[in-house]
Amino acid sequence: MEAESEPYVRLATMRQLHQAVADLNTARSLADTLQSVADGIVTGLGYELGCVNLVRPDGDLVVAAFAGNSAAEALITGRVGSRESWERRLSMGEEWDELRFIPHTEGWVLLDDDVPQWHTEGPEPRFEDEWHPLDRLYAPMYASGGGLDLLGVISVDRPRNGRRPGAWGREALQMYASQAAIAISNARLRANMQRALVRLEREQQALRASEESFRQAFEYAPSGMAIAEMGGDQHGRLLRTNDALCRLLGRPASVLRRYSFADLVHPEDIGTLLRTSAEGGRAELRLGRRDGTYLWVSLRNSVVADTTDGPRFLLTHVEDIEERKRNELNLAHRASHDALTGLPNSAELRSRLSARLCERPHSVTSSAIEALDAAYGDSSVHGYRMDGYEGEVAPGVGPYDHHVHIAAPDPDHDDGTKGLAVLFCDLDGFKSINDRFGHHAGDAVLIEVARRLTTCVRDGDTVARLGGDEFVVLADGLGAADAADLAVRLRNAIIPPIRVDGRAVRVGASFGIGWAECGMTDEEVLHSADQRMYVEKRSRSKVHRRAG
Repeated sequence: MEAESEPYVRLATMRQLHQAVADLNTARSLADTLQSVADGIVTGLGYELGCVNLVRPDGDLVVAAFAGNSAAEALITGRVGSRESWERRLSMGEEWDELRFIPHTEGWVLLDDDVPQWHTEGPEPRFEDEWHPLDRLYAPMYASGGGLDLLGVISVDRPRNGRRPGAWGREALQMYASQAAIAISNARLRANMQRALVRLEREQQALRASEESFRQAFEYAPSGMAIAEMGGDQHGRLLRTNDALCRLLGRPASVLRRYSFADLVHPEDIGTLLRTSAEGGRAELRLGRRDGTYLWVSLRNSVVADTTDGPRFLLTHVEDIEERKRNELNLAHRASHDALTGLPNSAELRSRLSARLCERPHSVTSSAIEALDAAYGDSSVHGYRMDGYEGEVAPGVGPYDHHVHIAAPDPDHDDGTKGLAVLFCDLDGFKSINDRFGHHAGDAVLIEVARRLTTCVRDGDTVARLGGDEFVVLADGLGAADAADLAVRLRNAIIPPIRVDGRAVRVGASFGIGWAECGMTDEEVLHSADQRMYVEKRSRSKVHRRAG
C-alpha cells in the first residue's frame, strides 16, 4: 500500500481497485461473484490472503471463497462458523468505522472458537504499526448498505507492505466491502430470477402440455363435450363443442355456438335443466336434434377457471343414454301396463285412483267442523268453510289445503255436482269364444275391445284392464246422467261383430257405475262399481246380455 505521508493515491493502485470492482459486476453467477470478491482483495487491495464468509439461511457463516493460498483454500473453504462466534468477533477489538481490527494482543482468546481460520508464519513485529501474523481485520458486508442485515464478512491477512492499513487503506477496504455486498446481492437476485424463470418456463411447459392434453381429450372424446359461458348476459351460451356432440345433435359447431342448452332442451325438461346445479350438477333430459327429434342424454357439469381468479366456464359432459332410457321406459311401461292390450294394468289403475283420493271424507258433521276449529283455530282465520251442500269442506281446509276433494253426484237429484265416475265393464259371452275358438281368438277379441273403448273416451280419461275380460274406465268431471250416457256409448261400441281368423264373433258388455269419493279407498271404489255391474248383469236375460 502507499505510504501514509503521500498526498496522493498511486494511479496504478487506483486502476487495480477499479478493475477489481469492475470484475465484481461482470461475474455471471453467484459463485463467480464470490470468487471475484476474494480475488479482488489480493489483486486490487494489496493483501496476500482474502476470504469471503457468507451468511447461510440458518444464520451461520460459511467460507464461500478464498484467494492467495491454495493450501489454505483447500483447508477451510466450505467450513462453517457459528453466528454467535462471529458476532463475538465483530463486537470486540478496535472499531475502524465499519471495519473491525483485532490485534494479536487480544486475538489469542479466539484461537479455540469454531470460526474457520488459518495461521501465517512470520517474525515478530519490529516497530509499532507492523502487521503481526495473528492480527485479524474484518470488513462486514450488509445487504442494505450499512444496515443491520448482515450479508457476510470479508477477512484479510498479510498486507504486502507489511504494515497495518492506514486511513486510505481502511477506507478502500470498507468501500470495497460495500461494493462487494451490492455485487453479491445482485448476483443472488439474478440467481433467484434465473431460478424463477426456469421454474416459470417449466410451469408454462406443463401448462402447455396440460392444455394440449385437455384439447385432445376434449376434441377426441367419444362422448359429447361442451364449454359454456358462465355468468353475465350470455350465461349458458355454448362457446365450444367437440365433434362427438355435433354428431350427436346433428348440428355443426358453428351453429351450436348460437345456442345454449336451454334453447335445445325438450320443453318438458326445462325445469330439470334449471334445477340442475351449475357446479357439479347432473341431469337426465332430452335435447333436440336438427331433424326435430329428441335424444335422451345425461349432462354432467363442472366449473373450470381460465386463470387464477379469471373468468369461469362451465364444462359439460354429454352422454347418449337413449337406449338405456328407452329400456327403462319400456320396463316401467311393462310394469304398469297390460302386456296384451297395452292398457294400464290393475296396479296402474289403483295408483291413478289413489292419487285422487284422500283419507278424509268429503262431508263432515258439525261436530267435526267444531273439532277442526279446536285443532286449527277459527275457520275464518284458517280458510276452511262449509260450501255447497251441508258438510262439504272446500279446497284450502286445514291439513288438506293442497287437495281438491272429490264427491259423488246424487243420481236421484241433479244438483250440478260433477265427480269421478268409475265404470266397471265385464264382457258377456267371452268365455264361449275362448272355449269354441281357443285363447288366440279370445286374445284378439280383448285387443279389439280395448281399442274400441279407448276411441270412445276423452283425452285424460283412463281405460284399464283389470285382468281376464274385465275393464275399468275412469272419467272425471261427469254428472250422473253423463256417466249413464257414457256407459251406453261404450256398450254400443263393443257389441258390433269382431272379425277373428275370417269369422265374425260378438260379445256383449255389462257396466256398473261407481263414484270415487274422498274417504274411500281405491279398493272400496272398485268394489262398489263391481257390485253395481253384477246388479246390472243379473237384471238382464242371458240373450239380452249377448246382444248388448
